[in-house]
Amino acid sequence: MTDLATLSAAEMTAGFASGRFTPEEVLRAVLQRAHAVQPLLNPFCRFDEARAGEAAAASGARWREGTALSALDGVPVSVKDMILTKDLPTLRGSKTVDPAGPWEEDAPSVARLRAAGAVLFAKTTTTEFGGSPFSYSPLTGETRNAWNPRYGCSGSSMGAAAQLAAGVGPLALANDAAGSIRMPASFGGCYGIKPTYGLVATYPPSAAGSLGHVGPMSWTVTDAAAMLAIIAGPDPRDPDALPRYEPALHFHHGDGLKGLRIAYSRTMGVREPDAEVAKACDDAAACFTALGAEVEEADPALPDLFEAYDIIRLCNRAANVGRLSKEDQAKLDPVVARVVEMASSYTVNDYIWANNVRARLKRAMIEFHQRYDLLITPTMAVLPHKSGIQQAPTDRHWYEMHGEVWAPYTFAFNMTQQPAASIVCALTDEDSREAPGLPIGLQIVGAPFRDDLVLRASAAFEAAVPFQRPALALEN
Repeated sequence: MTDLATLSAAEMTAGFASGRFTPEEVLRAVLQRAHAVQPLLNPFCRFDEARAGEAAAASGARWREGTALSALDGVPVSVKDMILTKDLPTLRGSKTVDPAGPWEEDAPSVARLRAAGAVLFAKTTTTEFGGSPFSYSPLTGETRNAWNPRYGCSGSSMGAAAQLAAGVGPLALANDAAGSIRMPASFGGCYGIKPTYGLVATYPPSAAGSLGHVGPMSWTVTDAAAMLAIIAGPDPRDPDALPRYEPALHFHHGDGLKGLRIAYSRTMGVREPDAEVAKACDDAAACFTALGAEVEEADPALPDLFEAYDIIRLCNRAANVGRLSKEDQAKLDPVVARVVEMASSYTVNDYIWANNVRARLKRAMIEFHQRYDLLITPTMAVLPHKSGIQQAPTDRHWYEMHGEVWAPYTFAFNMTQQPAASIVCALTDEDSREAPGLPIGLQIVGAPFRDDLVLRASAAFEAAVPFQRPALALEN
């Protein structure tokens, strides 16, 4: 018998409509599986079972009356512990946040999900303030990979990735300021999309400033598109939010890839990926050609990207972390704490220069997309990390490991604020010495406001190269 917890959102609502099962039954299955998975993977930091039960019961009544609110009415959804939830602590992976709150508001995306009838059942783990790329926080410890628990999922949305690959419901709400949706989607083996900046309103503002985006993570592309259609739209608390931009949300499975011009950059002009990653992404590019797209190798020219990004990221994060007391700063993950010292070397002129570079990079990518509808790249340059991996003392930035830049492909598109997704494109060989049977992600990037093309290409690739969730040995 199919485990209701592992169904897609589309399958769940089809079942609700036909009366084969109810939102209450699906929630019970999801919670049962969540509690079975938790000791093995640690994807969740808290549950909201009582309110979830009330929401599921209300949804069940609507389905029986034929008054369902949306394509996600009754569907269980988790929320990353960086995103504000009313009456439920949002501790941001940190021991420095007081659980007592008060917790008086929902973030705009959370409010939209509740209004659509989604059943918010749990908060997922995050690295501290979303500021580390490793699958760990001082508050919740290690979150492990569903494909192999000896490995991590990267960060900062590691709990969402572990939940989805483990089959604990179909959807997770997350955010991304450097790759925090796409990196865990790659290492953790699921789907995630960072939408065009402002398409989903953000409140409170991201600790990384205008690098931060809110978006869906999922097991299927169709489910991610359904969530994005609901959470998109303005909110008076976010002055940068766009008006509801309908063309970005129109997505049709049957459109395919014929006629699309796609650039494939294996290196982004930065570094060659590991051999297994390179082969998987080369094969994915060939698949896009077979699906009817015109694919050619081309690297976007993004001069000064790393230096400008570092200045903007560090100054924004230091402005937040630096407000903590010295006592609280001493409790922080060292990867997060050091941003205060690192940012102190920059001047106002440096920050202005970095933002001018950012404007130039945005223009460069708009021009690039005059020639190409989409850009595809590896999501990560390396294979998934084992749990507990640490940087060397000499590594200055989060994307460095023992002197090697290991995550160079994602943050460019936070700088340019355009939509970008990660989809599983292969699994490593079972005899791989470093990471047997683990997922490899392909990044799909679109021009601003062409979220629909990113979803369209993602769906076509998903249909051509499907994957099954990993088998987990769970105690009943």
